[in-house]
Formats: sequence, C-alpha cells, structure tokens
Amino acid sequence: MTTAAGGPPSPNTPSKLALGLLTGAVIGASLAGFVSGCVLGRTSLIVLSLALPAAYGLVAFLASLPRWGREAAAVPVRALALIEEREAVRGESSDVPVQFELSVVPDGAPGFRVGIRQEINLVELPDYRPGGIVVVEYPPDRPWKARIVKRPTPEWERRVAGARLDSVPGPAMREESGPGCAGCLLTVLGLLLGVGAVLLPFHTELFAVVEDGTGTARPAVTSSSESSSSESSSATITVTSATGTVALGPGQSMLDQGELRKAVESLTPGGEPRQALAVVVQDRQLTVVLNPADGVPGAGAPGAGKGPGFDPRSLPYERIPGLVEEARSTLGVKAPKSWQLTADGTTGALTLRIVVTGESGSATLEADGRGQVLRRNGG
Repeated sequence: MTTAAGGPPSPNTPSKLALGLLTGAVIGASLAGFVSGCVLGRTSLIVLSLALPAAYGLVAFLASLPRWGREAAAVPVRALALIEEREAVRGESSDVPVQFELSVVPDGAPGFRVGIRQEINLVELPDYRPGGIVVVEYPPDRPWKARIVKRPTPEWERRVAGARLDSVPGPAMREESGPGCAGCLLTVLGLLLGVGAVLLPFHTELFAVVEDGTGTARPAVTSSSESSSSESSSATITVTSATGTVALGPGQSMLDQGELRKAVESLTPGGEPRQALAVVVQDRQLTVVLNPADGVPGAGAPGAGKGPGFDPRSLPYERIPGLVEEARSTLGVKAPKSWQLTADGTTGALTLRIVVTGESGSATLEADGRGQVLRRNGG
C-alpha cells in the first residue's frame, strides 16, 4: 500500500502568519494603552484598551463560525487501523493518555500512517496492544485528527475480527501543535508594534511623569478646582487652585541663571499678583503653595493678591544660588547629595530655610527675605 493522504496544513500559511501579527499587535496595544491610561489618568484610554481585545475577539469568533459550521456538517469517516506502536504516559486517574501510531486503511482509498494521543482506561489498556486492529473515526479533510472508537457497532466488530492489515510505510502524520518559529516571531513583532503605536503619541507625558518621580507632571483636576497645564521641551508646568509646580527637564537646574525667576513667573501668567503660603525649591523642581482665597491665576478672581502670604516674585533670586552653595560647603555635611529651599511668609517676615542632606546627615541654613544669613545649624 502507499500513503497519499498528505499531512496536516502548515502552521505558517500567509493567513495564519498575518493573524499572529495582528493578534500580537492587539495584545501589545491593549496592555500599553491600559498602563498608559492608568499612569496619565485618562479614562478614555483605559476604556479603549479594554474594548479593543473584546472587539477583536468578537470579530474572530464571527469569522470562525462558517468554518466551524462546515466542520460540524462533515460526515466522519470510519476505517480499520493497525496499531503500530503504543506508549502510555503516567496519569493520576484511571484514564491515562496513550500515544498511538496507527496504519489506517480506509475503504476505497489509499492507506496512511498517523500519530494520535488519546486517553484510555487502565482496565482496557491490554486491548490496545501493538499489532491489534481497531476502528478509527476522523474528519474527511483532517485525517490527522483520527480517534479510536472504543465501542464500535456490531458490524465493525465483525470486520475487526476477520481483518488482516499490513503496515503502511512512510512517516506518521501528526497534528501541528504550535504556530512555528516564524509565527512566534511575527506575534512578538506585532506585540512590539502595538506597544509602540500607543506609546509614541504619549511618550512626552509618560517621560515627564517618570522624570518628575512624584506624578506632578500629570495635571490633577477635580470637580472642586480648576486647573491649567502646559508643557514644553524644557519644563512641565502644572497649576491648580492649591499649588503650582514647575518640573525642569534633564540637564537643567533651578540654580541656573534666571531659571528660578522664569519658573515663578510662569505660574503667574500676565503678571497677575498671586499670594503664596510657601515656596519649595529643589534642584529641578519648584512648588508654590498658593493661597486658595486668591483663586486660580488667569481666572480673574476678585481680590487677587489680597490674601495672606507673600508674593513669590519678591524672592531674592540673585542670592539663592550663593546661599545654596554656602549651605553645601560650610555646614559640615559630608558629600552633600540633595538640597531644598523653603520660603515661608505666613507668620510675617519672609524666611528662607535651606536644608542640605548628605552621607553624614543634614544641616540647615536660614536667611531673611533679602538673602542675609540669620543662623546656621551644622551637620
């Protein structure tokens, strides 16, 4: 006999490769969209990231219905088969998976060799010895999906009893269990493309959040406060009714000439007066605690500039870099790593307090509103 049944279809057909690429892109876009939406606080992005895989799954299900209908309508073929090899795999129940290699001899068609895996009860396992004859059933267009019929009809039992079958030469057909190397690579490529398609439009905002480290690069908008936010390549500015924040980009510092003054003025558009309860300055970030009684800058709130506190534009900008350097070098802090300046004017006179932190601890330098040193507390 000769085998002419052919093997299972290749897992790397163009349609399957394209499907793998598309599936990877949907997964990557959904994951990246969900994470980006959570980080940036965008509900619409989160909803879209959840709706995309659901819509894709629905389309895939509807597209598969015709094929499933054809497979369900196909009448299975029954044939006699010779057991060539049998290998049982240990299981934890009475039914154990058994690997069979069969020579299938259908009526009026060439025979073929097939490898299948099927669960057999331990009690019935002796009935399936190599050299024995069994009845198999398989779809006419997918012979590699053959299954042993455990309870054949009396007619087929009589045929088994009187049958004499020869082995079919050639390799055994086996169902392809995976998408193959090319399919996996395209799925990974699709995943990366999906992630990139989502991250590319939002990379500036995401990097700003990462660089800031505290999430202040993302505007906080609530039902009880108005907020405005603007971004540029050098700084991220966020203003709410309670605070104003400026975060500089990499390679910049608030101690650079004119940088601190520019950051403060960016929080008071149009030169509108705005009282501050406190101003906190770090190397790359400025935070101004605004007086809520003043309203939001630019909103034209009545009484602006009349609340308690001080005008942050009155800080001694020219003296601040020198005060920070003096605190870093003269207070006895070993290997200073960070500094923070806090300006407080709620109790009356404006006071500047610079805290320097290093390996040996921290130290404090205090100055008045003109930048004159009042006291030093060494480390």
